[in-house]
Amino acid sequence: MRKHYQHEGLAEGDLAADPFEQFTAWFHDAAEAGVTEPNAMVLSTADAAGRPSSRTVLLKGFDRRGFVFYTNYGSRKGAELAANPQAALLFPWIALARQVVVRGRVEKVGRDETAAYFRTRPHGSQLGAWASEQSSPVAGREVLEQRYAELAARYPEGEGVPVPPFWGGYRVLPEAVEFWQGRENRLHDRLCFLAEGDGWRVERLCP
Repeated sequence: MRKHYQHEGLAEGDLAADPFEQFTAWFHDAAEAGVTEPNAMVLSTADAAGRPSSRTVLLKGFDRRGFVFYTNYGSRKGAELAANPQAALLFPWIALARQVVVRGRVEKVGRDETAAYFRTRPHGSQLGAWASEQSSPVAGREVLEQRYAELAARYPEGEGVPVPPFWGGYRVLPEAVEFWQGRENRLHDRLCFLAEGDGWRVERLCP
């Protein structure tokens, strides 16, 4: 179960001026190649004792400030980020033999930004944010469905759903962004942007 990569390489001269431009180019490549949900990323966090956990979430925005996702603040990831505000993101664009790994500090986005995004979510997803006490034990699926039904009766389609106070966005502020391109004979290209002062320097890493 091993794939022999025969893709074009990634040379230092091919890189954009900064990781955000490079990420934008690769993100568009992934979308154009038909990668399913190219904004799906593995988010890894750790608790105060250093015990790690990972899960797949969706990237909901990125710019030069960082990479944004939304969740319940009371979830496992929310609790871990409160205790240890560091995270890693992995974009596994396997069809292109590419990965992007982002590491950095995490901060909450402002409530105005959270509210603006929440209003773009489908009505059912807005209700779901209220219905689910994410990561908490639940007696059965019927409990969730009952909560959802009660919320649907209270906030019918077309009526504004308020933003839950326990729900919002996080922004990963990148300190390192690695671009990985699979190559033949496991001699993969790994070029990593590292934050340095007001700019970035690039390191090539052994595969």
